[in-house]
Amino acid sequence: MASPMKNKKSISILAIVILIIAVALILILTPLMKRYSPSKDMADYASVYGMSTEDAMLVTVNNSMSEVNGIYKDGQAYVDYDTVHDKINSRFFWDAQEKVLRYTLPEDLVSVTPDSKDYTVGKEKQSTEYTICRMEGDTMYLAMDFVKMYTDLRYKYYDSPNRLTVSTEWGELSYTSVKKGTQIRQKGGIKSPVLTNVSKGDLVTVLEEGNKWDKVCTEDGFIGYIRSKALGKEQKVVCENVNEQPKYSKIKKDFNINMAWHQVTTMAANSKVASVLSSTKGINVISPTWFYLDDNQGGIASLASYDYVNYCHQNDIEVWGLVSNLENSEVDTASVLNTTSTRDNLVNQLIAAAIQYDLDGINVDFEALDSEVGDGFIQFIRELSLKCDNNGIVLSVDNYVPSAYTTLYQRGEQALFADYVVLMAYDEHFSGSDEGSVASIGFVKQGVEDTLKEVPKDQLILGMPLYTRIWEETPSETAEKGYELSSEAVGMSEVDTRLAANGVSPKWLDDCGQYYAEYEKDGKTYKIWIEDQNSIEEKLKVYKEQELAGGAFWKLGFEKSSIWDTVGKYITN
Repeated sequence: MASPMKNKKSISILAIVILIIAVALILILTPLMKRYSPSKDMADYASVYGMSTEDAMLVTVNNSMSEVNGIYKDGQAYVDYDTVHDKINSRFFWDAQEKVLRYTLPEDLVSVTPDSKDYTVGKEKQSTEYTICRMEGDTMYLAMDFVKMYTDLRYKYYDSPNRLTVSTEWGELSYTSVKKGTQIRQKGGIKSPVLTNVSKGDLVTVLEEGNKWDKVCTEDGFIGYIRSKALGKEQKVVCENVNEQPKYSKIKKDFNINMAWHQVTTMAANSKVASVLSSTKGINVISPTWFYLDDNQGGIASLASYDYVNYCHQNDIEVWGLVSNLENSEVDTASVLNTTSTRDNLVNQLIAAAIQYDLDGINVDFEALDSEVGDGFIQFIRELSLKCDNNGIVLSVDNYVPSAYTTLYQRGEQALFADYVVLMAYDEHFSGSDEGSVASIGFVKQGVEDTLKEVPKDQLILGMPLYTRIWEETPSETAEKGYELSSEAVGMSEVDTRLAANGVSPKWLDDCGQYYAEYEKDGKTYKIWIEDQNSIEEKLKVYKEQELAGGAFWKLGFEKSSIWDTVGKYITN
């Protein structure tokens, strides 16, 4: 029988062994537990979001975080102009050079200068209880209370940290409920810092789905990652906008527009208007190329003639004076349109000329614009439209067919403010391009269909060409294609003369909706996609089928007089 001393000794040894094992397990398991257990460390907002000042504010618009932080100051949430313009309401226009903010209403122009509580609507001065826009360095920040005055949106401010959620989306929206309380993390993974905690029943918007982690946006503006298994079913929530949409007035003619452009390059050319019109039939609008942007202060050159207008009016023809931007190559169109004072000067001069010469309308033909002037151009159209409407002057705007390069013209916004939008459905191939048709029927149809996605049919005028390009291929051993290519634009009679002189009979091309001719002379090859009454009729069928507002033709003098009988079959009044 063991003695009590030996039993105590055995127990002590066993205890020591157990303790050693326990310590060893702790030493082994602690790193493993630390490695595989979720982190509870909160994210450093200042570091994650670049919130270097106390008034810095996160801004989330339609579940997308702005790259630029806003400002929360004096109880007001301020958002930088680029975010307001690009994501919330593009009708706000900021002139960074002259420090003027503008917003165009259907009947008035709103103007604001920085660091002021005052603003003007038309000529009336109004005030708010807060500073409307603030300058921080070169960045302008706009008060969201002011933005909401002119925008159909909802927004909410949260603190700790300062953040603002903005939504301009309405109708049926999709959300997903949280099944159990968990964390939203900066990145997918349990060791990523925690941005915020969510509770059972909270709603989030799923932005991206992953295998184990989904990217979400919370209702209070945090964008991060949540375990996929923590999400429940998708829910549909209907958000109804209650703000009344603004109504834009239009000057609509009670007849179908049958317009022709008249290229006038000298004052003397105005005296030929009777001769030019004598060979036409059914034209009810003429657009002489009278005005062009002539200096960087917004000044215009003018070839306008009151006698010309008077003659047209006597013959029941309206005059819509055309203004262009291409005649003076020294003028910086972008500078004029982006700068408030010069844009104002341009608008005022055009209205003054229209009143002086008793014009019925203004036709804006600003071409070859690039992206830097897109906002300035549409602001010019907005502001010009207000003064045109106040004076009973029709405003029409010429446009290319829609493409990736012409989105800057913002045809949908034009249609809200201008009375008519003119689609220049030609120059499919042009001087300097590959050879081909000026306006094949497929090109015209597609151009109309794409434009109608932005412009109502009762505002769309279809522009058609009265000219043809004769393409000349001159053999060349150094040219990539084996020939040098050139072209010239000619009228319908000249095409007939060329074909007759060379004994050529054209053939009809169904895919182009026009006749085609080809011949050789003096070692050169000539190719002609012919615009005549047949091709014009194909385009007029598009006008008729789409129930458009009218047709327009470039340019008078290129046509044969018989073309107007064809036009009259389709554009009737």
